Amino acid sequence: MKLLRFGETGHEKPGIIDNNGDIRSLEGVVDDVTGDMLGADSLNKINALDLATLPLAPKGTRIGPCVGKVGKFICIGLNYSDHAAESGMTLPDEPEVFTKATSAICGPDDEIIKPKNSTKMDWEVELALVIGKEAKYVSETEAEAYIAGYCVCNDVSERAFQLERGSQWDKGKGCDTFGPIGPWLVTSDEVGDPTDLDMWLEVNGKRYQNGSSRTMVFKPAFIVSYLSQFMSLQPGDVISTGTPPGVGLGQKPPVYLNVGDKIQLGIEKLGTQTQTVVGYC
Repeated sequence: MKLLRFGETGHEKPGIIDNNGDIRSLEGVVDDVTGDMLGADSLNKINALDLATLPLAPKGTRIGPCVGKVGKFICIGLNYSDHAAESGMTLPDEPEVFTKATSAICGPDDEIIKPKNSTKMDWEVELALVIGKEAKYVSETEAEAYIAGYCVCNDVSERAFQLERGSQWDKGKGCDTFGPIGPWLVTSDEVGDPTDLDMWLEVNGKRYQNGSSRTMVFKPAFIVSYLSQFMSLQPGDVISTGTPPGVGLGQKPPVYLNVGDKIQLGIEKLGTQTQTVVGYC
């Protein structure tokens, strides 16, 4: 299943993609696409529906973040060996964990706001997973059962804030609009093997990232198991798992985002995003 949320910001409605690629409304079936409805009972209920009987969403409707009411937005840094090399950083022995503020979350095609005093704004196409049930101290072999599905994430970053303003990465990761997720939450059964997905990102029509989840160091099941040793993971939590090479920081010379730039990115089976950079108002 491809689940999504559509409509005006803050007033999104639950939806699903039918076999023709159209958005069907799940209003009256579930309240929203949130952690509360990502358990097996709700997903089985939706899976049993005849989608052709559901109302179509208006043409051209905005697509919102594919998960609402996210409790935690956790990210894994330097999880691709070639990206670590291009960043001039040592590959970690354990996952490099940081968080993005949940206020950074926005829709997959919403505008990206360049923050005040930003000089090194960057892009990162990432495979994100969404937790489907509470996970505490789960093993790696158990962990896949706790993943409801996967989505595209653009881990937008301000490198000067991240790397030149102290030792904490969060300042450069959590700015408003720095976390587009979607367009869809694709359930695990439809994704199949999440460690074999092509990933790409373009800026102004030039392809900078052209990688694959095959080269991830720490795989999704391991990441869920690892994080669950330090904190409980709740339904609806989003975990973004790192980026392949080709970020702006790694170009020679570095290339950073400016107002008016257009970003397009996607992951095999998970859909695409398109964003335009705008100035802070």
